[in-house]
Amino acid sequence: MNLGILALMRSARCAFALLCSLVTILPAYAQDAASLKARYAMVRDRLASDQYPRPLYLESNVSRDVLRGDVYALFDQPFAVVGPALRDRDNWCVVLILHLNVKGCRPSNSNAGKALQVNVGRKFDQPLADTYLFEFQYEMEADPGYLQVALSAREGPLGTSHYRIILELVALDAGRSFVHLSYSYADALPARIAMRSYLATIGRDKVGFSIVGRKPDGQPVYIDGMRGVIERNTMRYFLALEAYLGALSAPEHEQMEIRLDSWFTEAERYPAQLHEIERADYLDMKRGEVRRQQAPGSAAMAR
Repeated sequence: MNLGILALMRSARCAFALLCSLVTILPAYAQDAASLKARYAMVRDRLASDQYPRPLYLESNVSRDVLRGDVYALFDQPFAVVGPALRDRDNWCVVLILHLNVKGCRPSNSNAGKALQVNVGRKFDQPLADTYLFEFQYEMEADPGYLQVALSAREGPLGTSHYRIILELVALDAGRSFVHLSYSYADALPARIAMRSYLATIGRDKVGFSIVGRKPDGQPVYIDGMRGVIERNTMRYFLALEAYLGALSAPEHEQMEIRLDSWFTEAERYPAQLHEIERADYLDMKRGEVRRQQAPGSAAMAR
């Protein structure tokens, strides 16, 4: 065999072995400040892309059974401000209610510890009894300059399972923080059948954020299908997080209105991906859901 080809094969094997070692060394979640800073160094150049009007990078992966989206972003806010705000379990209900499909959220306790009851439904106003109730276990780990919050639910609709929303946050310097937000779940046959129907009908024009090609005029071609689905939902959760943090410096009585307006404004930057309803409809719907969520003695409900 040609010695040059042998050398190339050895080089390829070495590169593959190195890649495998990196995958082994770097877990799905950083788990400490040093590891998350290392992840920042790996994606820093991608954060500078002009695809988003902020330092942000989004990626997705769909295997046979698991769908996952990850957002990495820089916040021009100190960890000393955003870290404590995200440690409080109750504040996560304020974050989640901004998402278009979240209809209600309540802190609760279970045999496994702290939890959040989260009602998820359609993209229009619904009674809680017509929504699906998730029981998210709430876990938090904090070290100086590092925070991880994990929300995990064992079961979802149509046989789906193992839902996870993971936040990791690390201080980069006195004024900036780096965030990793991950959203994932395990698929199931009934859900896949329902999703195929959706993607073949009302969702056929929906796309995600990953660019997979270019049109003759240079315009991007975006990922579609299930990766598009997971990317859209991951971005919706990220925008909720961003809107929540962005209003922290405002007077408390003004914060929710600022967050609602911010979530919709930022979502509309990506009309091909995220446009669903008009601003007035979103604001009216969410104001009602927030009032319901804040009502004394109210409780999450589902069929």
